[in-house]
Amino acid sequence: MRSVHLITTKTLDLITISNLISEEKKLKLSDEVVEKIQNCRSYLDNKMETHSDPIYGINTGFGSLYNVKITSNNLTKLQENLMKSHACGTGDMVPKEIVKLMLLFKIQSLSYGYSGSQLQTVNRLVDFYNNDVLPIVYTQGSLGASGDLAPLAHLSLPLIGEGDVWYNEEVKTACSINEKFNWKPIQLKSKEGLALLNGTQFMSAYGVHLLLKSYLSYFADLIGAMSLDAFNGRIEPFDELVHLVRPHNGQLKTAARIKEFLQDSELIFQKKKHVQDPYSFRCMPQVHGATKDTLAFVTKTFLTEINSVTDNPNIFIGEDKIISGGNFHGQPLALALDYLKIAMAELGSISERRTYQLVSGQRGLPAFLVDNPGLNSGFMIPQYTAASIVSANKQLATPASVDSIVSSNGQEDHVSMGANAATQAYQLVYNVENVLSIELLNAAQALNFRVPKKTSPFLQTFMNAYRTEVSFVHEDRVLHNDILDTIRFLSSVNIDTVDYLS
Repeated sequence: MRSVHLITTKTLDLITISNLISEEKKLKLSDEVVEKIQNCRSYLDNKMETHSDPIYGINTGFGSLYNVKITSNNLTKLQENLMKSHACGTGDMVPKEIVKLMLLFKIQSLSYGYSGSQLQTVNRLVDFYNNDVLPIVYTQGSLGASGDLAPLAHLSLPLIGEGDVWYNEEVKTACSINEKFNWKPIQLKSKEGLALLNGTQFMSAYGVHLLLKSYLSYFADLIGAMSLDAFNGRIEPFDELVHLVRPHNGQLKTAARIKEFLQDSELIFQKKKHVQDPYSFRCMPQVHGATKDTLAFVTKTFLTEINSVTDNPNIFIGEDKIISGGNFHGQPLALALDYLKIAMAELGSISERRTYQLVSGQRGLPAFLVDNPGLNSGFMIPQYTAASIVSANKQLATPASVDSIVSSNGQEDHVSMGANAATQAYQLVYNVENVLSIELLNAAQALNFRVPKKTSPFLQTFMNAYRTEVSFVHEDRVLHNDILDTIRFLSSVNIDTVDYLS
C-alpha cells in the first residue's frame, strides 16, 4: 500500500520530493490546509455578494480585457471560457513525470489559502495525482509571465471534463476517466480559472525535475576521476591546500571528492614523467565546482518558488484585501534556468575534452583506444558524437530570459520566456548525460589498457559493475549500442540523494 504525504504549510524540499516520487506516495490535504482553503473561498463568496465594483479576474475579463465587467450569473461561464480559450498548447507532450510534478506544485500553491479555490477543486487535483491521471500538456505555448497559461490550461481542462489524460499508459478522454471514477465535472466559481491558470508550475516542474537529475554532477566527478587515472594524471592539483586559498564551496567539494575516489590507486600515485595535465583534468575542481555552486543557487530559487503563491489576484483575508499583482511572472525562474543551462553545458564541454585527450594516443595509450588502430577505428567516432552534442548544447545554452515579446494588446508587455528556458534545459541536461556516458565508455576502455596497474578500489568496484553491462572493445563493433547501455547503466546506479543534493 502506498504511504501518504500530508500537504501542510511546511515547505517542500528536494529530499521530500525525491522520496515522494521514489516511494510513490499519495497526497492528502491536512486539516490546517483544508481550513485555509475553505476560509478563503468563503471570504471571496461573501465579498462577491456585497461588492459590486470590478475586481480583476473575478468579475472582469482577462489581460487587456480587464475593464470588461462580467455579470454575476456568468461567472462560472467566464472561468470555463478562460480555461478553454487558453488551452492552445502545441509541440510535444510534456513528459508524464513532469506533469505529475506540475500537479503537486499546483496543489501546494493553492493550499496556502490566498487563491480562492474551492476545496473540491483542490481535492480533484489530489485525485488526479493519487490515481496517476495525468493531463496531456504540451511543451509550447507559455511566455512564462502571465503564469504558464497554456500549459496550465491543459493541466486544468480535465477538471471540467475537457481535454485528454494519460491513464494506464494510454491516452484517454477526460470524460471517460470521469465515468470510470464516478467523478462529476467541477463547477468552477469566481476566480478559480485564474487560480488554476496563473502560476509558474510548468517552469517549476521542469526545474525541479532537472535538479533531481543533478546527480550528473556527481557522475562528472566520478567519471572525471576515472579519466584522470586512465590518462596517468597527477593528484597534486586536488590537494586541499590549493583550494583553501580560493575557497569556493563547489571547488572544495569537487577536489575532496575526486581525491576520495582515487584513494589507494596504484595509477595515480606512480611516478610521473610530466609535470602538468591539461586543464580538462587539472581544473576539474574549478569547473565542476562552479557548476555545483550554480546548482545551489538554482535550488534555492526553485524551492522558494514551489513553496509560494504564484496566481493572481491574491486574497488576503486578515487585511480584507484582494490585490492584483504579478507573482505569476517567471523572471526568477527564467534566469535560474538559463544559469542552470550554462552550468550544466560546461560539465559536458569539459567532459568531451577529456574524451578527446584519451583517444589521442598520448601517455602510452593506443590511438583511439583499440588494438590494431587503422584496421579498427575504435573510439574515434564516439568523440565526434560528444563534440556534436556539446556544440548543440552551446546553442541551447543561449539565454532565453534576455528575450521578451509584447502580448495581450500591450497589457502584458514584458515576459520572461522562462518556459522556453525550461524545455531547452531539459534537452540540454539529457544531452550532458549522453556526453558523460561517452566519457565513461572511453575511460573504462583506457583503464583496461593500464593493467596490471590498478585504479582505486572504489573505482575498480564501479568498473566491475559497469563491465557487467558493457564489455571491453577488442575490435570494431556497433558502439551505438554500448553508448545506450552506458546511459542505462548510469541511470540504474543508486546514489545517496543527500550526498549529491548537498
